[in-house]
Amino acid sequence: MNTTPSKITRIASLKTVEDFRRHLTALGLELPCDEAIQMRDASPLAQPLPQTPIHGKTISNRFAIHPMEGWDGLVNGVLSEEVQRRWRHFGESGARLIFGGEAMAVRPDGRANPRQLLCTPDQIGNLSRLREQLVGAHHSRYGSVDSLVIGFQLTHSGRFAKPNDAFRAEPRIACRHPLLDPRVGVTSDAAILSDAEMDALVGDYAAAAAVAEEAGADFVDIKHCHGYLLHEFLGAFNRPGKYGGSFENRTRPLREIVRAIRARGVKIDLAVRLSAFDLVPFHPDPALSQPGRPGPGIPEDYSQLLPYRWAFGVNPDNPLEYDLSEPLKFVELCGALGVKLLNVSAGSPYYNPHIQRPAAYPPSDGYLPPNDPLIDVVRQLQVTRRIKQAAPQGMIVIGTGYSYLQEYLPHVAQALIRAGWTDMVGIGRAVLSYPTMLEDALEFGKLNPKAICRTFSDCTTAPRHGMMSGCYPLDPFYAARQDFKDWKKIGRKK
Repeated sequence: MNTTPSKITRIASLKTVEDFRRHLTALGLELPCDEAIQMRDASPLAQPLPQTPIHGKTISNRFAIHPMEGWDGLVNGVLSEEVQRRWRHFGESGARLIFGGEAMAVRPDGRANPRQLLCTPDQIGNLSRLREQLVGAHHSRYGSVDSLVIGFQLTHSGRFAKPNDAFRAEPRIACRHPLLDPRVGVTSDAAILSDAEMDALVGDYAAAAAVAEEAGADFVDIKHCHGYLLHEFLGAFNRPGKYGGSFENRTRPLREIVRAIRARGVKIDLAVRLSAFDLVPFHPDPALSQPGRPGPGIPEDYSQLLPYRWAFGVNPDNPLEYDLSEPLKFVELCGALGVKLLNVSAGSPYYNPHIQRPAAYPPSDGYLPPNDPLIDVVRQLQVTRRIKQAAPQGMIVIGTGYSYLQEYLPHVAQALIRAGWTDMVGIGRAVLSYPTMLEDALEFGKLNPKAICRTFSDCTTAPRHGMMSGCYPLDPFYAARQDFKDWKKIGRKK
């Protein structure tokens, strides 16, 4: 089943850089793209970062690996082979910044699935072992690890928590949401975290930072993205009390977490991954959907919800547009709190994935792209550019949204580094099938087309059906597993 709308030009069909540039022009998009991939010392991607060192280390290239969870972390408290393999691949990638590894819940009720890693005192041994395997893999391939910087991403899944059963939501929320509550079964205020519960959660984040420091991490990412709890607090305009309403109150969780970390004497460096803008939730157009074949995404009806006060970085009078006035204030606050790394993302994979991870094909519970995904890629990169321009001196800004570029990812990435749109290029799902993508670009000046992620979204479809996340179409490791046979039964043919 080919689910790509005819109006979308697949990147793989663009055979030259000039073809790609013409396609950008036809869409009315501004995006720098170099003619050729520059190699080794000539490449902007191979240059060290001049900003403040992280944990005393200067990051020596411009590659970052985004946090990527596999729904496969722990089995009865023991690390799975799959999660260890993924972390070894992070080490082999050549990236000098591992931004979080994967999301780690700061306490059990904050897990997005029952096998998610925990950053709690009983897990110090497991987390240390993961870090050591990553470092060992990097050392085996590249020698020195002096400029390798590794962080742990700290999270509470909030509205999207499923700590005990992969198919049963147990949401804890910042505030009621008229469009999202029905999706996770929230029917009363009982799911709302009280101010007292938030005070306790602040302490859990501080304790998790201490665990990360003991396990050898260089920094912690205090996650504020993708609809998870701290991101939802940023949009809690309608919440009463000290954690809602005003900008000061909605950013109180970050300020209190940083204060609590330092009050414990934890000296680890700090980072934030931020959904810098959001839009209303989307769903498949029912008029154009068939069983097993979702239609293109359309926004939920928000006509009775204006001004729209349930999201961060949104124009309240038109929630199909972003508004960066508060996100830029948040970036300034991050600088004042000593946050050294800012990873810029957008939206949520749960309710508007096309703006967060542009793809040609939807996951099984998603929708077809409402427009050419390149439009969504460029929007993210342009927002990162705005944030980079406004960021405090010394803050390292990491961009997101590159995987859809496929063959032309290195051409665009090096052009954006040179032009100052971002400090670093962050890669997520594309490294599942091709861990050494950017290292190959530097070494050979080209990529292996057979290994490039084509944004089939099967790494998302699989966990939606209780399976591990991995690249089933391109990674032989997953093709040899029982999960692969189960995945094929879903019937998602490309």
